Amino acid sequence: MKNTIVLIAVSALWASANAGNVQIQVLDREGKPVPDAVVVMYPGSTAGAAPSLLQASPTIEQERMRFVPALTVVMPGTTVRFTNQDRWDHHVRGNPAGGAPVAAPGAAVASTNFELRLAGKADGKPANSADVKLDTPGVVLLGCHLHGSMRGHVFVTDSAWTLKTDDNGIARFASVPDGAAQVRVWHAEQLVDLPRKALNVVPGPVLDTVQLSVVPRVRRAPPAAPGNTPGGPMGAYSLAPAPGAHAHHPRS
Repeated sequence: MKNTIVLIAVSALWASANAGNVQIQVLDREGKPVPDAVVVMYPGSTAGAAPSLLQASPTIEQERMRFVPALTVVMPGTTVRFTNQDRWDHHVRGNPAGGAPVAAPGAAVASTNFELRLAGKADGKPANSADVKLDTPGVVLLGCHLHGSMRGHVFVTDSAWTLKTDDNGIARFASVPDGAAQVRVWHAEQLVDLPRKALNVVPGPVLDTVQLSVVPRVRRAPPAAPGNTPGGPMGAYSLAPAPGAHAHHPRS
């Protein structure tokens, strides 16, 4: 028993000694940190289990005519819950970024191509929600037929080593397997994918930067909630707003 404990301890120390702590900072075209960029690592070694870096069952709220969070990162096979916290109706349309057509209404909701209807939240009642299982790696663009300013994204990754950058534009990965690796960076406003960057992971800290070719827009404050909105909690749902209603909203 004692020898087994010693062997486990030695194995853990060996694994730790052959892994690096990697920090990738994403900068914009002007050299400023970029939050909410996706950093994907592809370690050359598959030794050891990949860490659980992503939420198993994330929720995306529709709140004050926004998707919150605006960007969600998941593994394939994850079920994402959409919840309408607003008092008026919302539509949730998801399709692969790049313009692929969406599935017909009523089709099975089980991929990166879906449409949902969520009625507004009534006073004293739970918010309406619906679940979508995302099986295919790729980027899903979220929108709403009723409110054209609403935009969001779900990044379905093909690597468990995936994180969003923090307010300083940094993604921090602990215990990355030693050796050659590749790094991919994605941002919603980087329309042309950046090439993957080669990285050599060594024991100890590894620091690197990736620079976008764009300057992302600053996300504006949400609009004030209207007092009486057609299509609200007791209103009828429609694919088009009433004349003059929701005609213009600032882009988020």
